Amino acid sequence: MDKAWQTLHERACWPYRGAGRFAWHFARGKLARDPVFRAMLSRGLVPAHARVLDLGCGQGLLASLLAAVDQHHRDHGWPADWAQPPVQARYTGVELMPRDVERARAAFASSGVDAAVLCADIRQVSLPVSDVVVILDVLHYFPHAAQAELLQRVRHALGPAGRLLLRIGDSSDRRRFRVSQWVDRTVTRVRGHRVTPTFCRPLEEWRQLLEGLNFRVQSLPMSRGTPFANVLLVADLGARPGETT
Repeated sequence: MDKAWQTLHERACWPYRGAGRFAWHFARGKLARDPVFRAMLSRGLVPAHARVLDLGCGQGLLASLLAAVDQHHRDHGWPADWAQPPVQARYTGVELMPRDVERARAAFASSGVDAAVLCADIRQVSLPVSDVVVILDVLHYFPHAAQAELLQRVRHALGPAGRLLLRIGDSSDRRRFRVSQWVDRTVTRVRGHRVTPTFCRPLEEWRQLLEGLNFRVQSLPMSRGTPFANVLLVADLGARPGETT
């Protein structure tokens, strides 16, 4: 890891020391090995001052990382080759699993991270008005009709220039997708959760679903350093810079 990311990683993991051994080791491994977290920062996918809604947030790693951004930017500035930092983001997470919510709340209470984490089903909870909605590796647990319904609700929760960051597994990449599914089930068991059926789609079908909701969609490969078939869909509302609506 380069120096800036190493510092951010350590700061984002530190709060989980107060949430138990599992929470601490999970945070260190997940933030170090999953490329999506660094990509969100280096590519500027979350703007400054954004109202961030993280659906299926687990133990709230993104909240801790955003808090680390504020401290790092204050103390050291920001890497010149990265996009502008997402400073002063306001974070709300929603997670179904009580144990993950407890880990998040314990970590934040012991470290002063200012973030709200709700224990609720994202298919039923009221979605607050947001600038960025993040859904990482979650929608495939819901039947296709429920996926479409939730995305419709996300569309209405976003402001006129809102953004959805949706990571999916591309089922058309069959070999890598099978590896993704196996690891997903294994991690689910390790976290103490029940393994349930999954409802997946090929990348093009995800794209069509989002474009049908008037999102402009960019797909970013998000499996670097892993054997997975993960893709991050950056779905934006509103006109491109220079366009009129």
